[in-house]
Amino acid sequence: MNFVNAVWMVLLELAPWLLVGATIAGLLHVLLPPNFVRKHLQGKGSVLKAVLLGVPLPLCSCGVIPAGLGLKKDGASDAASMGFLISTPQTGVDSVLVSAAFLGWPFALFKVGSAFITGFIGGALTDRFGGEAVQLDKGSAAGDAHEHRGLSGMLAHSDELLRSIWGWLAVGVLVSAAISVWLPTEVIAGLTQWGGLVTMGAVLLISLPMYVCATASVPIAAALVGGGLPAGAALVFLMAGPATNVATIGAVHRGFGSRVLAIYLSTIVVGSVTLGMAFDAVLPTTVIDMVHHGQHDAWWAVLSAGFLLVLMGRYAAQDLRNRWSAKQLAKGAMADAITIDVQGMTCGGCVSRLQGVLDQAAGVEKAIVTLEPGQATVQGQLDSAAICALIEGAGFKASA
Repeated sequence: MNFVNAVWMVLLELAPWLLVGATIAGLLHVLLPPNFVRKHLQGKGSVLKAVLLGVPLPLCSCGVIPAGLGLKKDGASDAASMGFLISTPQTGVDSVLVSAAFLGWPFALFKVGSAFITGFIGGALTDRFGGEAVQLDKGSAAGDAHEHRGLSGMLAHSDELLRSIWGWLAVGVLVSAAISVWLPTEVIAGLTQWGGLVTMGAVLLISLPMYVCATASVPIAAALVGGGLPAGAALVFLMAGPATNVATIGAVHRGFGSRVLAIYLSTIVVGSVTLGMAFDAVLPTTVIDMVHHGQHDAWWAVLSAGFLLVLMGRYAAQDLRNRWSAKQLAKGAMADAITIDVQGMTCGGCVSRLQGVLDQAAGVEKAIVTLEPGQATVQGQLDSAAICALIEGAGFKASA
């Protein structure tokens, strides 16, 4: 029962600010002109613009990889693309609000500044030492084709954001609750007795190869800080974890080459440790005072937590349906259907969006959309051209 209570407490802290952040992200999506980001990432000052535009965007690693490579394909410099890739996944409007709720505004704002600094330095180093740029085939960038405007566009984008990270949110909530209930404080004390630098090095070894979402990982960091982990080490976890993982490292190597990959990793490692030590030297007590001091009994917190649970249940059901459909497709249950290659899908939210469009279209009897590979298989009275038109109307690229 203690674990269940701990899960609920984490949800009460997380849900209100997560939902507010997702709403703000939706507003940014509909208010910014289409392709605004890409149009400002060429020429003089492109690195600064890339970082300034990337820091508030709520993109985790799953979305920032195709977005960053898409910038390069559309003509952005390697330096601007790298600044975007380093700074964007570390933070975002949703992550800032959740960080402030769990760890305090000084920590949240310091994290924003850290994302800006590392992104700018990484871009500048790429510009100076990146060498000859690796050429990519021109093409539309994944994940940037959704240009629906108005209230419906805002809500759809907010829903896609939450849909893309719901699994990691669930992991973050459960791990945070488990740490707060079952992790002995002696374990963290043993880790920290060797000093801040060793502690941060251990955190780096864990966080560099794994995928952690900037927003979903905040409750984990808060639980660790509550157990005695230095706030600076938590900052390292929240910087290096979202900015790097095995998939991102591979994508950077393929898209930019070995030299830029070395700059990318060095910037994140050195930058996160340096800034973590700086935070411990200046503001560590602000985090200790803030951890686990939310208004758990507020009606709006209870309502938000309940609503978030409903959303996560819906996303889980959609994922189960998609997996079942993919298995049916593999068994040849739709042998007479038409399969169209789809470009631009970056996450489960994109799959759900296109799935909904196809399910509601007249003449479609059954549709299955898969992310890997990016395809839409449709059974019904429509021909290839009509199906491609539906896919293009949903904001993706289609090729029969």
